[in-house]
Formats: sequence, C-alpha cells, structure tokens
Amino acid sequence: MTSLVDVIFLLLLFFMLTSTFTRFSEVELAAGGAPGATAEARPHFLQLGPERATLDGAPVALSDLGAALPPGDGPRPVLVALRGEVTAQRLTDLLVVLRSLPQVRATVLGPS
Repeated sequence: MTSLVDVIFLLLLFFMLTSTFTRFSEVELAAGGAPGATAEARPHFLQLGPERATLDGAPVALSDLGAALPPGDGPRPVLVALRGEVTAQRLTDLLVVLRSLPQVRATVLGPS
C-alpha cells in the first residue's frame, strides 16, 4: 500500500510539471464571399512567404504593415496569398497584426 501511494505522488508530480498552463486564443477568418468587402474598395494583395512579405508587390515587414497600408474611410480588403512553406505561426502573426488595424478585412487565399 505504501508503494502505491508513492507511485501516485510521483505520477501527480510528473503530470503537474509537464503540463502547460497557457491560454489559447482564436483568430477570426473571413470566408471568400463574406459581407463587408465592397465592390468599390480596391483590395490590397499581400503575399506571405516563410521569410518575407510583399504588399502590392513591394516588400514590407509585418511590424510596418499598418504604415504600408494606405488609410481609408471604409473597409479595406486585403487578400493574403501564402507562398512556399509558410508556417501556421507566421500566418497567425500576420493575422494578429491585421486584426489590430482598423477597417481591415483579411481573406486568406491559400498556398500557391
């Protein structure tokens, strides 16, 4: 009986030390035909690669994306095309930056 209690405490200690207590967050994605993107607004084309990103053909850093997008009164659609082996973390970093910008509606096209 004593050895069983020892094993239980060791398992309890193991599971407490190996578990992570992080909070997962959600990133909203818009479908291809989602409302909010008007026909009058010219969409911006952002290509996301594993190491670099281009906005309308010009290289841009993710941290400078807010300054690179021209300001607008209405919704600003951004089409995101994935190039090469883009990781899920890199795409999530981009979507977090785009979510912080006002009036920006991002649509992820898929890998090319």
